[in-house]
Amino acid sequence: MNVLVPKSYRLLALVSCIGMLLVLLNGALVTNTGSGRGCGDDWPLCHGKFIPAYTLESFIEYSHRLVTGMVGIVVVLVFIYTLLKFRSHKEAVLYSGSALFFTVLQALLGAAAVMWPQTPPVMALHFGFSLMAFASTMLLVIWISRFRKGKTEAQWNTVPASVYKLSFALFVYTYIVVYMGAYIRHTKSGGGCLGWPLCNGEVIPELSGASGIVFLHRIAALILVLFVILLTIHIHKRTAHEGLLKVSRWAVFLVVVQVFSGALLTYSIGDENVFIFTGLLHNLIICGYFALLIDICIQAWRSKVGHARS
Repeated sequence: MNVLVPKSYRLLALVSCIGMLLVLLNGALVTNTGSGRGCGDDWPLCHGKFIPAYTLESFIEYSHRLVTGMVGIVVVLVFIYTLLKFRSHKEAVLYSGSALFFTVLQALLGAAAVMWPQTPPVMALHFGFSLMAFASTMLLVIWISRFRKGKTEAQWNTVPASVYKLSFALFVYTYIVVYMGAYIRHTKSGGGCLGWPLCNGEVIPELSGASGIVFLHRIAALILVLFVILLTIHIHKRTAHEGLLKVSRWAVFLVVVQVFSGALLTYSIGDENVFIFTGLLHNLIICGYFALLIDICIQAWRSKVGHARS
């Protein structure tokens, strides 16, 4: 039997999720097109104006700011709505609260990058924070769906502690791999390895400079795929938890597709228009995978807690 959840709340949560995805992709577009300085050193204005003179770079950068601002307002409304109607549900408060926290954090980092140019290692954090904000909004949408169907209670005692430990370790490792990819974008090192799966026609290229960075990212991504597959096999062998089984299969699918989208990204280097599209596709897929991985961690943790209390 479905539990009544206000339609307005469901709509706001969905809008925040879609909006945060647009913010993330728009931010990637800013990076890929080199539009980060499209508004000069001014923030929140653009070249000192509320409506700046039109250039492609200023349009891309300023539209990113506008979308971020509007989505930020929606995220605040979702958080307030959650406190008013679902305060007793810790997951809903956690997801809406973390979405707000990471939205503010990535906005402040973006503003700091405009006014005080940051180094690539610092700028790479911006994508990670945006990814966490999107994942939080997506998890809230998933929670609402399960809550309405009465499936928010985990199947206690059916998930071994090893699943929680492995999934959390995989989450940390995934974040490192994602950070490496963001670092490559901000240092414009993508051309360090031409061709795929070989790097510049070599199995092991020169491990220095751009080629070294890209090659290490590829190796890390391959290890990530193997880890996700092994985790999924472990879940299928050790538990009958319906939610974990379904989500883990989707995680395998997305992480494999992500690898091939990386290959497309490599082959599109040299064609700016195609490269921008493949770059956005690469980011889109990792968003879905990352959110599902966090969901696996949370479901395993909830079962672990339930097991400890039983």
